[in-house]
Amino acid sequence: MSDIRLPYRDRREAGLVLAQALGHYRGRNGLLVLALPRGGVAVGFEVAHALEAPLDVFIVRKLGHPGHEEYAMGAIASGGVRVMSPLPGMDAPPDAVARVLEREEAELARRERLYRGDRPAIDVRGRTVIVVDDGLATGSTMRAAVTAIRRQRPAHLAIAVPVGAPETCRSLRQEADDLVCPAMPDLFRAVGLWYRDFPQATDQEVHELLDEARRQQAAALH
Repeated sequence: MSDIRLPYRDRREAGLVLAQALGHYRGRNGLLVLALPRGGVAVGFEVAHALEAPLDVFIVRKLGHPGHEEYAMGAIASGGVRVMSPLPGMDAPPDAVARVLEREEAELARRERLYRGDRPAIDVRGRTVIVVDDGLATGSTMRAAVTAIRRQRPAHLAIAVPVGAPETCRSLRQEADDLVCPAMPDLFRAVGLWYRDFPQATDQEVHELLDEARRQQAAALH
């Protein structure tokens, strides 16, 4: 995939490129694409469509460092998983950490209700699972997701992103059965720099994409 031209136009184009890189998964029994909301859903939608796989979300929330929210001190994921990875020299008081945890756990629960409604999460046991996001910077949210999904015993677990920091990709490669990342620029800095159009994804967009993916899956089965 050396001919990839960065920045991507938008998440849709990034998803199409990523889907091409994941072509060897097409046709696998039990294939499932899990996207990390919000930004990963538009990418995951294109991947799931191209691979003819069902799409669902896996909710993960970054734990921003108190006073420096852009820096992750860890992440939480569905199933009560917590992964802490504080940055050296950026210790936070326990009460401040507790407030961040309480806020993000409430938001995680809200998104579970909003995106899935009464539908239970798809059972991943014994399946081939591809976890998709729109990029990897520190990798804290993806690491939390992979840790939580591993506990559910998938047969094969792959991480897939259109662009990522090289050192983060190297680190996460050890935590999954496969990692697919078509572009790993040396001077990474932030995911948004590698997209021309990178708006904040909304809950409404996530809801619409999931509904459309379900309609497509239902049509394919008939």
